[in-house]
Amino acid sequence: MTRLVLASASPARRTVLRKAGIEPHVHVSGVDEDAIQDSLGPRATPAHVVTELARAKASAVLPDLPAEVLADAVVIGCDSMLLIDGELQGKPHTADVARARWRSMAGRSGTLLTGHCVLRVRDGSVTGETAADSATVVHFGTPSGDDLEAYLDSGEPMQVAGAFTLDGLGGWFIDRIEGDPSSVIGIGLPLVRRLLGEVGVGISELWTVNRPD
Repeated sequence: MTRLVLASASPARRTVLRKAGIEPHVHVSGVDEDAIQDSLGPRATPAHVVTELARAKASAVLPDLPAEVLADAVVIGCDSMLLIDGELQGKPHTADVARARWRSMAGRSGTLLTGHCVLRVRDGSVTGETAADSATVVHFGTPSGDDLEAYLDSGEPMQVAGAFTLDGLGGWFIDRIEGDPSSVIGIGLPLVRRLLGEVGVGISELWTVNRPD
């Protein structure tokens, strides 16, 4: 009876899973993302950075999970960052940073990278591990000055990678994407399906055990 554990505080990731028929057991990792990124060094590729952050998040929650969950579970860690002008951008945290980013990326495109790590856990031990990243090109519109300030006032862009969402208020300012929309939201269902298969877990099994109320 395999439980699915989501090592993320992101409500968007949980919503993607719930709409896809799975209610995850949510446990936030609390890892220091900046410290992990710094430890990888300046030569780490963007794909490696987001994948290692996802791996760290998945691994970090294991000691705190209940024994009944650790008996039979898959743990999923994710991390998203926007690659634009050769630099990775995470959460801006402040309105000033988000404003500057939007002024720079309006009318342009960037690549949203999402790292995924899946750990297969049985009887408290990791018996399988796999990880990969997905890349989706995002073409940004150009919000008016008033619209941008209203978007910043909403608070939404400060806590999301790249200072935008596809599934929220920011969706008004995304002209189009090239790739998987669920990955832009934060967890790519096609990639996760493949990774789950690599550790021997099928979607139908997860539907049975983790069905939303």
